[in-house]
Amino acid sequence: MSTEASRSQESVEVPAGVTFTVGPGTLTAQGPLGRVARPFPSDLLELTVAKGSVGLRLRSPSDRKRRRALLHTWVAHVRNLARGVTVGVEARMKVVAAHFPMKVSVRGEEIVIENFLGEKYPRTTRLRPGTKAVVEGDLVTVSGHDVEQVGQSAANIERATHIRDYDPRVFQDGIYLIERAHLKEAD
Repeated sequence: MSTEASRSQESVEVPAGVTFTVGPGTLTAQGPLGRVARPFPSDLLELTVAKGSVGLRLRSPSDRKRRRALLHTWVAHVRNLARGVTVGVEARMKVVAAHFPMKVSVRGEEIVIENFLGEKYPRTTRLRPGTKAVVEGDLVTVSGHDVEQVGQSAANIERATHIRDYDPRVFQDGIYLIERAHLKEAD
């Protein structure tokens, strides 16, 4: 195999129980924890699904760094999709309440933050589809099977407690990300 051909294609091992399908402009991964669909640049990349592996190949020559970077980015996406639908993804957040005791709870698809800086009305934020949150004391764990949805849910929670018009060196109250969205460890 020439070096040009080896640069323009990659292979990713797929865990048992995970299937990939390519539709018009989308890549879908189905596994034990659920289904994740992601837009896929089918005009630039060709995806072939074989037994136990997924092959990605550039449709154009890989003489440019950006083309190779695109290929390796999608290799990482395919790995994250495969592992996400088998073991799951989680992010951890910490509730910091220095001035007023804050109460954080989950109501259906929403996170409710009560008594934030002594405010009369609660602040709320919606969880992204496919994610769930658990509040244990001063820790909030957001989990799901799509790394992007879990990360966005965590960012929405952090943004809901953003403080304006106060000195952030003094008023450090809020909910802060302590472990970003990552694949769970296999037990």
